[in-house]
This record gives sequence, structure tokens and C-alpha cells, in this order.
Amino acid sequence: MPGTPPDPQTPSYALTIASSDSGGGAGIQADLKTMTRLGVYGGSVVVAATAQNTRGVEGSHVLPAESIRAQYEAVADDFDIAAVKLGMLATAEAVETVADCLADYDGPVVLDPVMVATSGDRLLAEDAVDAYDALFARATLATPNADEAEALTGVFPDSPTAVSEAADWFFDRGADAVLLKGGHVATDGDTVVDTLVTPTETTTFVNPRIDATATHGSGCTLSSAVAARLARGDDLADAVRRGIEFTRATLAEPADVGEGAGSVNHLVGVGDGWTPDES
Repeated sequence: MPGTPPDPQTPSYALTIASSDSGGGAGIQADLKTMTRLGVYGGSVVVAATAQNTRGVEGSHVLPAESIRAQYEAVADDFDIAAVKLGMLATAEAVETVADCLADYDGPVVLDPVMVATSGDRLLAEDAVDAYDALFARATLATPNADEAEALTGVFPDSPTAVSEAADWFFDRGADAVLLKGGHVATDGDTVVDTLVTPTETTTFVNPRIDATATHGSGCTLSSAVAARLARGDDLADAVRRGIEFTRATLAEPADVGEGAGSVNHLVGVGDGWTPDES
């Protein structure tokens, strides 16, 4: 007798446009792990291949613009892309190519302006910063950490006034919202304040600080988690809240891998009953 036909599912589809981390903790590898954990089918456009591990970045090769464009067109031609996450784009030419690819895309875009790795290695060419303006104009949400915000805006967001000034810089360039992450901001040492700012509303997410050294991949994880939740239909504030919660979980039980400080752990809760809807 014939077997029972498979029961297909129709998961939401999210696309990461970023660079590969050969060590697996950050970059496209972190994005796809995160999307899978949050119940989203993830696709990728590889912008650059990095030779990277928990100790640092040893090399990087940026793909030609025509290869980046071909990957995007292949995905866009076949899949209903419910959200896009942008990560390490490396060069001005790559940034411009991605902006051109997204010119006709009307879904949510989460832009993580990756400039420097956790190890301190620079990941964005100096001349690529200005090219980002075209992408900020497409961004549903930008997710800079405090150091990236200062490098871009000239303002270190360590007070409500500074947060507002930094957010205005992103709004002036067309971004719909900005999440100014507080992990690099020294407070009383006991809390981390992440601030979501839109032109009409400010929402703060205050959580106990996790005394973590294995933070490799945390920024990629947060931005891809927000993209995944947007792909599943969350509103922006809920997507950010759930993204922060998942990222905190990966930091609280890090992966003891490699000879460096380790990495965030995208397998947190596997086998322990954790489900994406609890993130």
C-alpha cells in the first residue's frame, strides 16, 4: 500500500544578506540558526566569506557585485520574502549593490550596521559608511550598538537626550525606527537598557545585566531574531522584545566552543521544552 503523503507546511520566509562566519557564531550562520529556532525558514545572500573564529577575523573575501545580485534575484524570483535582515556588507560597492537589489522590496528590513567584530577587527571599509544612507532609507529598524551609533552619528547614546539625538540622525536618513542597544553603555553595572525609538514613541527594555564574556554573535542574533519575528507577523515592539529575550537566553547559557571567549548559544533550551513562541 502506498504510504501517507507528506503534510507540507508553509513557514514564513526570511532572508539574511550578510557575510559568512566560518566559526559559526556570528554572521549568516548565526542568522540562519536564529531564524530556524524562531520558526522561520531562512535564506541567505552571501556578501563576503570571512576566515573567522572565536579569537578574531583572520581574513575576508568580498564576492563580486554580480554574484551578490544573482543570489538575491534567485531568491526573490522564487520565494515570498516576509522580512530581510542586513548584516556585514563590507564595502561601498556591496552596500550599493544591496541597496539597488532592495529598491523594489516593500517588506520589513532590519539593518544591523556591522562595523567592528566583538574581537575588535574592523568589518566595514571606511569609505562604505556614507554608502549606507541608501540602506537607512529602506530600514524598518536599525540596530546599532552604542559604539556603532557614536561612529555613525557622533553621539554616544548614554542618556535620554543623547539617545534622542542619535535616533534623529537615523530618522534624517529615512529609517523608520532605531534600536539603540545598551550592552556597551556603562550604567550602574546591574542593568542593560535597550531603547526602541520611532518618530512618535520611545520604548525602553530594561533587563538585568548578564556578566557574559562569550558575546560573539550577539548583535547578529538580535537583529535576525527581530527579523524573524517580523516575518511571523509581530508588530515592531513585540518583535524587538522577543528578539531581546532570545538573545539574552543565548548569552545566559553560552557555547563553550573554540579557544577564545566562546560564543552565544543558539542551541539554548534544545531538549528542554523551549519553543519559539516563548522567546
